[in-house]
Amino acid sequence: MTESDGCSDAGCDGTSADGPTVTDSRDGMQVAQLSVPEMDCPSCAGKVESSVRELAGIEAVDPQIATGRLTVEYDGAETDAAAIAERVEAAGYTVADDGGETLRFSVPEMDCASCAGKVESALGSVGGLRAVETHPTTGTAVVTYDRNATTEGDIVAAIERAGYEVTETTGEGETPGQTDENGSVWTSSRALKTWVSGMFVALGLVFFFEFLLPGANAQVGSVLGSPLFVDDVLFLIAVATGGQEILRGGYYSLRNRNLDIDLLMSIAILGALTASLAFGEALYFEAATLAFLFSVAELLERYSMDRARNSLEELMDLSPDEATVKHDGTEEVVPVDDVQVGDIVVIRPGEKIPMDGEVIDGTSAVNQAPITGESVPVDKTEGDEVYAGTINEEGYLEVQVTAAASDNTLSRIVQMVEDAQSNKTEREQFVERFSSYYTPVVVAFAVLVTLASPAALGVAWSTAVVHGLTLLVLACPCAFVISTPVSVVSGITSAAKNGVLIKGGNHLEAMGAVDVVAFDKTGTLTKGELTVTDVLPLNGNTEAEVLRCARGLEQRSEHPIGEAIVAEAGAAGVESADIDDFESITGKGVRADLDGTPHYAGKPGLFDDLGFDLSHVHATTDGGVVTRTAQQLCERNNCIDLLEDTVPELQAEGKTVVIVGTEDEIEGIIAVADEVRPEAKAAISRLRDLGVERTVMLTGDNERTAAAIARAVGVDDYRAELLPDEKVAAIDDLVDEYDGVAMVGDGINDAPALASATVGVAMGAAGTDTALETADIALMSDDLSKLPYLYELANDANGVIRQNIWASLAVKAGLAVAVPFGYVPIWAAVLAGDAGMTTAVTGNAMRLSRIRPESDDEP
Repeated sequence: MTESDGCSDAGCDGTSADGPTVTDSRDGMQVAQLSVPEMDCPSCAGKVESSVRELAGIEAVDPQIATGRLTVEYDGAETDAAAIAERVEAAGYTVADDGGETLRFSVPEMDCASCAGKVESALGSVGGLRAVETHPTTGTAVVTYDRNATTEGDIVAAIERAGYEVTETTGEGETPGQTDENGSVWTSSRALKTWVSGMFVALGLVFFFEFLLPGANAQVGSVLGSPLFVDDVLFLIAVATGGQEILRGGYYSLRNRNLDIDLLMSIAILGALTASLAFGEALYFEAATLAFLFSVAELLERYSMDRARNSLEELMDLSPDEATVKHDGTEEVVPVDDVQVGDIVVIRPGEKIPMDGEVIDGTSAVNQAPITGESVPVDKTEGDEVYAGTINEEGYLEVQVTAAASDNTLSRIVQMVEDAQSNKTEREQFVERFSSYYTPVVVAFAVLVTLASPAALGVAWSTAVVHGLTLLVLACPCAFVISTPVSVVSGITSAAKNGVLIKGGNHLEAMGAVDVVAFDKTGTLTKGELTVTDVLPLNGNTEAEVLRCARGLEQRSEHPIGEAIVAEAGAAGVESADIDDFESITGKGVRADLDGTPHYAGKPGLFDDLGFDLSHVHATTDGGVVTRTAQQLCERNNCIDLLEDTVPELQAEGKTVVIVGTEDEIEGIIAVADEVRPEAKAAISRLRDLGVERTVMLTGDNERTAAAIARAVGVDDYRAELLPDEKVAAIDDLVDEYDGVAMVGDGINDAPALASATVGVAMGAAGTDTALETADIALMSDDLSKLPYLYELANDANGVIRQNIWASLAVKAGLAVAVPFGYVPIWAAVLAGDAGMTTAVTGNAMRLSRIRPESDDEP
């Protein structure tokens, strides 16, 4: 295969900065290589391949899931690369680097599902858009578009045509700053108009109830033959001030053919005014009440939504805006966006660490709770990693920056939390489907009540119109639609602040429905690092002497067991003996001369080969106390049987045994093991208490070690000696047997099993790109106690979502049924059906932020 003449530097490796790379094959066919990042599973690949093969002239299609690339061989006389890209997009996938760009627009006033629908409708008229995502819970719209077909200005103009201001635009992966330019909701321009409207409503009521000012409510004129009194004028002024924003929103809704609450309320207000003239019975009070109370409802909704947004803004605020950079011995304070990878930043006691990096000078304790949720500060010294947003507690640190501000751990967390709203839960999808039918049905019911109730219920036409207008108020499902996303955002942001990253509402929902939790062993239930657990001196030697010999023998070994022994000896302050003639004995151990004397360290079989009687070895005792099982037949009364008792006992505990000795004497035994995490047993017990039916350990380790760890942590079942594909098969078996299965692993080695489970949970993901990208949920620190917290949070979130959905439905339905019988005044429909329920579901969702990991509750 040779490059075409147009192959640029960017495209010669098979990709192009400007689109698909096209090359010629040896048989005259052409080959296009496209980047399709979203093609990340066999199902995706199958859809893309089927769609592309619909084109004429396609010779071969090779979708590569691991790299997200699609290679297509085709006849250039029958089709071209652009047509192939169109077929990929027809299958539902975006072709990257083909003139496409993704921008994030901050639209603070877009704070409800109705607003989002209006923005989406307006953007629908812009050509060249590939994807539009609106997030009312964060006030952002994410738009992917073709730079060759439209511009950023066209998109902004469309959003503004919908009646919403764009306050900031950022690129994909960047985090928009706060854009609350108006300060408090209650002092905004809309709030001031609302308070003025309320004042005129109150004045109108004073004149309306004439016993307060007898004779004051005089006629001041007439309109189309209908008399106009003082209270009517005051109510009209209230409509004019309080209804401005409502009618403006209704205009944009009508312009975008969007049947939302703004349009419905505008119809209701204008309908009340029209009816006042048509029937000669004034409904100015009803119109003024609608304008004032709905404006109050909108302010309450904005306030409630701001509460939900604040939890995410708190994450954004973790990172400081400035950093102290050290250049050639001088220090300069610069914005974090100007700090480059490789720069040295200085962090003094009490300051937040501004960037991800590696400590190159200084020692300190760093509070990592904002990122990992760890309650105890972590000691940091030269060579250790630190993360943006964490707090330097006490020492001076110099840190070399390893990631740009837009790509540090905190930025990725914030970005993922924002994007989590895109992965909608099943309940959220149900709500969206239901709401698309709800509004038209209630509007139709309002028309029916207006037209039929005078004859069916014997009410006056003016009363029937009021009932119809009241039903229009109830026709918008705002509280119903927002009940799920606001709960998801509250749960996900609360989890992020406690060191748990949930990558989508669907994963939060799935975690709450888990029946089985499967654990990897190494690095999950255990620490993943070998440590010395026992030192058993024999034949009159001391622990220090055994460690001294073992250190000398193992310090040239690259085996993890040897490294653990050397580390233990170093921690105990034991120096190494002089070593010569080091030799590795394959499969058995090592040999070397220590201080001129040949020594050995290795498996029991090595010493059996050297001729030792391992069934009769004397333990070093302290005051006559036998270290292991005493053999009364031995005259020294401190004899142990290594083969039958000591070694099997240690191995039954999941430990690896290393014997140390010379050609004439066994000096001691050292046991090494991957220690169980101290919180593992309590976490598994807590999961069981919370309702998890079954816990299972899946490991590639041997049966004996697996059994020991399983007993130590208390899992219900374990499976040992599993290859990666066998772990996947075990997960598949559990998925077939139970409704929901969570797999907890290290996020890299266990990736296939994590992907096969209903929910994949990665351990210790702070700063690990792979874990952040592959797992559904990531525990940002190596702390299993966060797992019960995660399960409890997810369970409670599902409960809150159910409560919000059914409560909002029940209130709306109850009010709607009661309206034709005159039991629901129009003000009650506004306050209870709209403002009340919106505030209630938001407040209910905020309860999720009160859930804390158990360790955080302890003093």
